[in-house]
Formats: sequence, C-alpha cells, structure tokens
Amino acid sequence: MKKIKRIIKFLLICFCVCIISYLSLYIYASFTAKLPIDQANSFYFYDIENNLYTGNHNKEWISLEEMSPYIVQATISIEDKNFYKHIGFDYLRILKALFINIKNGKTLQGASTITQQYAKNLFLDFDKKWSRKIEEAWLTIRLEVHYSKDEILEGYLNTINYGGVFGIENASKYYFNKSAKDLTLAEATILAGIPKSPTYYSPINNENASKNRQTLILNAMVENHYITEEQAKEAKETELIFTGYLEQKNLTTLMYYQDAVIEELQSLKTIPTSFLQTGGLKIYTNLDMNAQSSLEKSIQDNLKEDENLQVSSIVMNPNTGEILALAGGRDYNQSQYNRALKSTRQVGSTMKPFLYYAALENGFTSSTTFTSEETTFAFSENKTYSPKNFNDKYANKPISLATAIAYSDNIYAVKTHLFLGEETLVDIAKRVGITTPLKEIPSLALGSMEISMMEMMRGYATFASGGYKVEPYFIRKIEDMYGNVLYEKYPEKEQVLNKSLVFILNELLSNTYSSAFIDYNYPTCLNIAGKLSRKYAIKTGTTNTDHLIFGYNKDVLIGAWVGYDDNKESSVDVSNRIKNLWADAMEGYVKDMESDWYAIPSNVVGVLTDPISGEIATEDTPNKKIMYYIKGTEPYKEDTDFDILIPTIKEENTEIPS
Repeated sequence: MKKIKRIIKFLLICFCVCIISYLSLYIYASFTAKLPIDQANSFYFYDIENNLYTGNHNKEWISLEEMSPYIVQATISIEDKNFYKHIGFDYLRILKALFINIKNGKTLQGASTITQQYAKNLFLDFDKKWSRKIEEAWLTIRLEVHYSKDEILEGYLNTINYGGVFGIENASKYYFNKSAKDLTLAEATILAGIPKSPTYYSPINNENASKNRQTLILNAMVENHYITEEQAKEAKETELIFTGYLEQKNLTTLMYYQDAVIEELQSLKTIPTSFLQTGGLKIYTNLDMNAQSSLEKSIQDNLKEDENLQVSSIVMNPNTGEILALAGGRDYNQSQYNRALKSTRQVGSTMKPFLYYAALENGFTSSTTFTSEETTFAFSENKTYSPKNFNDKYANKPISLATAIAYSDNIYAVKTHLFLGEETLVDIAKRVGITTPLKEIPSLALGSMEISMMEMMRGYATFASGGYKVEPYFIRKIEDMYGNVLYEKYPEKEQVLNKSLVFILNELLSNTYSSAFIDYNYPTCLNIAGKLSRKYAIKTGTTNTDHLIFGYNKDVLIGAWVGYDDNKESSVDVSNRIKNLWADAMEGYVKDMESDWYAIPSNVVGVLTDPISGEIATEDTPNKKIMYYIKGTEPYKEDTDFDILIPTIKEENTEIPS
C-alpha cells in the first residue's frame, strides 16, 4: 500500500512539475518578439537576366475572409479538429497516436497540430533531428502566444504545400482556375486532402487517391457538423475538371528547374535554416528562359506520339558550369520525379568519347585502325564476350578511329578498351568528374553501367570547355529581404585534359553527321544534318531501354535521355526522336547567337584523308575529309604531289598538362 502511495505521489509531483514548466514556457514566450510569420516560404526567383520569374513558391497572401468557408472547415476537420480548443499541442491526440503506432510497430498516425505544421514551414528544410523538433516546438508555443487562432490558420493556409503549389490562392488558380473564395465544397475537399502527401494526393498525379481522401474529409466534415450527409454525397459525386493552370512563364518543365534550385539551396551551409533570420530569400539563378522554352518545345514536339515516354535533359554553359535549363520529365504536372537529378541509366555509346580521349592520350591518332568484324573476345576461366554492332553491320576490314566514332562501331571500341587496359577508361572517367564507381569490365566501353545525367554532363563539359573540369550549379547569388548577400558563387575550373587532344576529339565527334563518311554504313546522326546551322560535336548512345545524346560547341552543351520509367524496351524510332529533340532544342536556343568553332591549337595540323581508311587522300579518293593530328603524327606519303596538308588557322598557344 505504501509503495502505491509513493508511486501516486511521484506521479503527482511529475504532473505538477510539467504543468509549472508548461505555464512557465508560455509566460516566457509572451515576452519574446512577435514572429514575422508572413514571410514563411517567401522565395523570390530571378533568372539569368535578373528578371523575377513566376514560380509556385511566389505566393499570393489572402485573408481568411477571402477564402471559401469550405476550405477552412475541410482543413480543420482533417488536419486538426481541436484546433480552436488546444494551445498548440493536442496531447490526447499525441497519446492516441503513440498507442496506435506502438501497437502496430510502425508509424500509422501523426499528431501534429496546424500550429505545429505552420512552425515547421518557417524553416527552409525539414530536418528530423531532435534539435529541430525542439526548435519547432518552441516556435509553436510562440505562435500560440502572439497570434490568434484565425491568424495562425490564415498563415498556415497561405503557406502550405498543395502539390508543388504553395498557398491556397495559388492552388485554387492552379487546379481550378479560380480564386479561393469561389471554391465549391467538392473542390475545397480535394485541395484540403493534398498537404498530407503533396505528390501522392495531387489530383493531377493520382486522381483515385485524391478522391478517396476527399471521401475521408467529407465524412469528417459531417462528423464535425460542418455539412450534412446530403451535401457530402453530392460533393462525392461531383465530377471535377482540373486545369493545371498557372500564370505566364510557367512552362510544364519549369518546376523541375525550380526543385533543383531548392535542393541546391538546402545544401548550402552559409544560408540560415530559418526564414525568421532572413525575412525571405531572393535567389538569383542561371535559368535562361530562352533555353528552357526551346527545350520544352522540342520535348513536346518530338515525344507527343507516345505519352508514356519520359525524358530528362540539361542545358549547360560548359565554360562555367551554369545550368541554363533543365527538364526532369516531360510534364511536372504529371510527375514530379526529377530524372535529370535522381535517375541513373545505362549510358550506352555516349561512354565512348571518354575512351577515345584516353586512346588519343596513349598514342592513337584519327587514322589509327582496328578491323571491324564479328569478334568473340576470350578471357581467363573460359569467359567470352561477343559484342555486336548495330544491325550487325561490319566493315570486315580495318577502319580508322574517325570512322569508328562516326558509326559508333562497338568492335573497335572494345578492342581499344582492352588494348589500353580496362582501368584506363575508369581513370579517365574519374578525372573528368564522373563519381559513380565504375567496374573494369569489357562492356564498360559500351556504356553498360548506370550513370546519372548530371555526372555525364560534367564529363562532357570537359570536352566542350577545351579540357577544363567545371562544377554544374544553379544558383549565382542569394540575398535576404534586406539586400544582404548571403551567398555568391564564383565558378572555378581546373584543366584536366590536354587541350590539343580535346580539339582533335571534338573534330572527330563532329563527323557523326558528316556525309563524307557515307560508305558501308551511315554516320549515326546523319538524319539530323539538315537541321544543323553550325558545327557541333555530337555523340549518341542506345541500349534496348535507354536512348541518350550529348552535343555541344564552345558555348553550350545539351544532354538528353529518353526512355520508359519501368525500363520497358523501346523501338529504334525513339533513337530518331531523341536526335531530333536535341537538334530542335539546340537550334532553337542558339538561333540568334553568334558562335564560333574551336580555334586550332598551334601544335595541331589538318590533313586531307580518306576518312574510312585513315590514309592520305589522293586525287582518286571518292570522299575526302580533313582530319586533325598532333604535328608529327599525321599520315604521310613521300611519292604524292597532292596538296594534303591544310594550313593551320586561328592558331593559339596550347599548354599541355604534364
């Protein structure tokens, strides 16, 4: 009996201590400064021309009186039915959620109040550390002390995430093309269901899940006596049309770029984690609206025949690393998954330029030959590897490196890979910034391993920049609302490749659409030659499931992937679509730009050759092509008087890294 009394006494003391501590916190909070809550989630995005562009984080703040009562009632019913009764924390709900979660061994219910969720929105990211939880709890108390319930609810509805659209007014205009004050019961209950899981419950992404949650909300509104069962039944049966409308400059791919900006923002260590310290943020990005518009138009024009095909594409300034445009999918309204940043795919033959740069570095020239023929490579332990050329086309004779690149010959690539040593390609990939661990295997030369689009862009930028490694980035500068510079990017580049060899490789890659290489096969990009108004280095890659292309000149680099999310095999026609997609995006962007090809380094010479054999051209050679060599390595015949040496023009001094 005495033991029970001691336990009861101890519990009473603990209860009293908790009550006193709780009251003390609220009293102390009343003496703190009032929080500037109207700045929560205030992002202002500027493009590369310093123009403010419309994005979903730029919200319209409206008063509670300007909202349909249905959205207020629906939100309270599903998120926090005791909102007007508690003072920040719903302890009975917390205990109930704990009991259910412990009983089931996993998190099935949450217990956050509207005030707690609003406090969470005052931060740039949602860190799950205990220190953040404590900070959020303290802000919850301060909100309850300094603001009325209506003010808290108003702030919450103006800042919450409705499927990539922030704030109820923006969400109303986006999903239904109307103001929040005009929302019907059916429309309001659809919107109120989204914040639980913004991607999953977005009616544009998942209408069935959205309707199921709407039913749950309508039933809760009936239980809370906001509406009748007849009203709920009518709302459930109402057929809604979702417009997915936003204001000017809101391209269907623009939010992919904006999500990438937010992700980079959250990785910056110099930016305060709370809006309370900044009053909002002005974010100056590298977004080029012309590049983004051209990219999106090319996607829509070339993928319209198959709505299930997905895409990722990046436009980059290879000299600085500035990301000018990005599409992580064909339509952000349909899928928010950013394939340009998150996805890894087999890169196919787009891996070959790294191999061939290594070959040039190890003594190969544009004329170095291997025999292109059906080949089975034998290894130890009776292992074999039998790669095939596309459509089983082989020269059955020696072909030059230039021809191997123009045709994307797989036999030549594997022979080169094994000749150099399988570690050589791995080392070059690391040097140019590809961080994915690559295996030293024969098929690596044909791009059998999965690499992200951004890593490949980093690697190709070393070719496009003349041998310099740069780091891709989205944000140039960040200021707080008072004009203080919180962050500024100063691009750095490191020379990692020999500039003269890079020039030769770039020339070789420009042959992928050259008619001079029409022989027993056709160059891989010959079908888009008519679209190209200037000179580019281009390389495609194709597997059964993935289609890639990277192409550039000295001013811009564009990479793209097309395929299915479920790795379904795709037709050869998709290979043609991605080439046209790239050509349309590139030409649409550069049409009003002046652009020159790379200057010939002083130690490089051009020689007129037979491109297929790599031998010096004669007067009888049917197709002649200028190919480039380090001086002293070019092919030479003493008994010809045909003028084969091409004068070096636009010479420049070239530093060759040791």
